[in-house]
Amino acid sequence: MKLNNKKNFIKSNFFAIYGLGKTGLSVINFLKKNNNLNFVLWDDNQEIKKKFNLNNAKKELFLKSLDNVDYIVMSPGINANHSKFKEKLIKNKRKVITDIDIFYKMNPNIKSIVVTGTNGKSTTCKIIEHVLKKNKKNVVLGGNIGQPLLNFKYKKNTFVIIEASSYQLSYSKFIKPTYALLLNLTNDHLDWHGTKRNYIKAKMKIFENQNKREFAFIKSKFLIKKIKKKNNLVKISSKKLDKIKEKINNKFFNFKINEENLSFVLALSRVLKIKTSSFINYVNSFRGLQHRHEIFFKKNNVQFINDSKATSFKASEAALQSNKNIYWIVGGLPKLRDKFVFKKKNMSVLKAFIIGKNISFFSKQLKGKINCIPAKHLKKAIILILNEIKSHKLKIPSTVLLSPASASFDQYKNFQERGKHFKKLIKLYAKS
Repeated sequence: MKLNNKKNFIKSNFFAIYGLGKTGLSVINFLKKNNNLNFVLWDDNQEIKKKFNLNNAKKELFLKSLDNVDYIVMSPGINANHSKFKEKLIKNKRKVITDIDIFYKMNPNIKSIVVTGTNGKSTTCKIIEHVLKKNKKNVVLGGNIGQPLLNFKYKKNTFVIIEASSYQLSYSKFIKPTYALLLNLTNDHLDWHGTKRNYIKAKMKIFENQNKREFAFIKSKFLIKKIKKKNNLVKISSKKLDKIKEKINNKFFNFKINEENLSFVLALSRVLKIKTSSFINYVNSFRGLQHRHEIFFKKNNVQFINDSKATSFKASEAALQSNKNIYWIVGGLPKLRDKFVFKKKNMSVLKAFIIGKNISFFSKQLKGKINCIPAKHLKKAIILILNEIKSHKLKIPSTVLLSPASASFDQYKNFQERGKHFKKLIKLYAKS
């Protein structure tokens, strides 16, 4: 594929934009601002089709145009293999890019920090943003978190932090981070990628276009072997964090996975020549994100934790290992091939209360390991738990933990809605 220069990339190319959600709209607006009206549109959603007046004639035009366009800009949620245009998309897969690719083509010299991994991406991005802002850097955070990258205006000295999902990376061609962080990898989104091999391949794309002056941050020895270019490879070790851990006075980083995230940020801060003493001060003032092991309420000996973002068992495992005497609310839409490897010696679960439409799945996974109560709905689970705590008059510290180990789409729009509902119900029933 010919890599057009910055000046000609937008003006001289014909684009197909597939998916007109937040990302797709940012692409349309960006093209218009740069005086390019040479694009065709499509979305499979009925409401969006009405909004953009996308009829059958425009569908046929879009389909025919896929052979003629220079680039096909795909929204990250669209799976080409499940699309109505599967054959055309596969035939023209070399043309498929994302909004992140357009960002890199238009900003080839900007400093960028790309963060990916199965768990901890958003938290790590927010810690990096916090540390850099405290260090008086001009920072923009976008991508899979917050606003699409094409919505911002950039200055020469800007640090752009990008959270990149495996969906985005799967289609990406031109992503070229100054600093690339791959946090971890476990089975996730296999229904979208098909195999773990494809999933890993997508994640590893953050390193493909890097040069000798750019940095790759990685912990897994298995994944380090897969990096073809080992220039400026920074191997992450928890030992470096251990040396300063006693000086970090922030309960947020007592949580195991947050320690792992912090190890990456520490390594990055050293490459950026931020003093260790300054780094410690910055992270001590960091406040965690909502829905990610969020301790939002305490009453007597009971703490209530909203970990709604945990959408796989591996993600829930960290919360289960970090707390004691747990009333665990679990359930939802399980991830494909997700396995519950439950080790009693590392986890202190009193009972599991199963919500959602897949109670039988979770009951089978936890059978013989934990005493399970089918609750179906979050409200019922909370009432059962609070009644049990009240009747037993527990004097030992205990935890009510929403860490569903599954996606939310069977009952909620997203994990945020699920987490907000949990917090609302706790404040309604537990405060009384």
